[in-house]
Amino acid sequence: MKKVKDLRWKKRISVNELVEGLGNVGFQSSEMKKAVDVILKMKKSGAKVFFTYTSNMVTSGLRGFFAQLIELGMIDVIVTTVGGIEEDIMKSKGEDFVIGNFKPNDIELYEKGVNRVGNLFIRNESYLKFEDTIGKMLSVLYSKKPRWTPSDMIYEIGLILDDKSSILYQASKKKVPIFCPGITDGALGFHLFMLQQKHNDFVIDVVKDFSKILFSTSHDDKKGLISLGGSISKHHAILACLLNGGLDYAVYMTTAHSSSGSMSGATTEEAKSWGKVKDDSDVATVIGDVTFTFPLIMMKVLETLDNEGLLK
Repeated sequence: MKKVKDLRWKKRISVNELVEGLGNVGFQSSEMKKAVDVILKMKKSGAKVFFTYTSNMVTSGLRGFFAQLIELGMIDVIVTTVGGIEEDIMKSKGEDFVIGNFKPNDIELYEKGVNRVGNLFIRNESYLKFEDTIGKMLSVLYSKKPRWTPSDMIYEIGLILDDKSSILYQASKKKVPIFCPGITDGALGFHLFMLQQKHNDFVIDVVKDFSKILFSTSHDDKKGLISLGGSISKHHAILACLLNGGLDYAVYMTTAHSSSGSMSGATTEEAKSWGKVKDDSDVATVIGDVTFTFPLIMMKVLETLDNEGLLK
């Protein structure tokens, strides 16, 4: 049985050494090290890796790191919410988001045309520019054909973008499908609605996309999930894997707790009662803000794989 060991600083300590040391501290630090081990097993076993995240992750500076993980071949299938699509496009077009604070005068921000996501500020002008950009993109897509699945539409948009820090760009380049089951739940959804008012043969086929994510894997595949946050993006990937025999590996990272009964707070252990995660699978649930837990975990994973000559 592993014993608790005191963490100590030393000069020029690496991320690898830091996370290794945190693994002996206890509480969520130890669970974080466990998540590293599960992801390493996931990759070394050749499992198909599903990666899910909510849009606030893209609002933050994690966006470029996600794009890098795709570029490095760490991810096979992505599921996200529509804000994660919108804000990736916005940043690809040069829009900057600002770090403010968690307790501003929100009425004053509204009067200034500033929207707040936690301590991050987004100007109304950014959305206005996005609406102009996406309107033109959708017109080009409609000229090619009237019926699209969300994943095919997102793939085509990724081909248009020219930004190495873009999730959509890297996913299209690497042919990693991005699924967005809640495609209408945002500004993009409004523009899809407006295009359909102009062209009643324009259709976004979410059912066809459900078929595509189901057939992106099989009962014979080893399947792994890295889920950041919760909501529809988390469950959509889990459901696809459940219908294909369940997950062999799962890492959940969230600030939610299981006591709420929510999908966001549901643990990997709870998932076993549904068959979403196999009863003998390797799992970890890390409770904490992914803006620091996820980079620490994944940089340790990347360094380990690189040292072993396993990083593409």
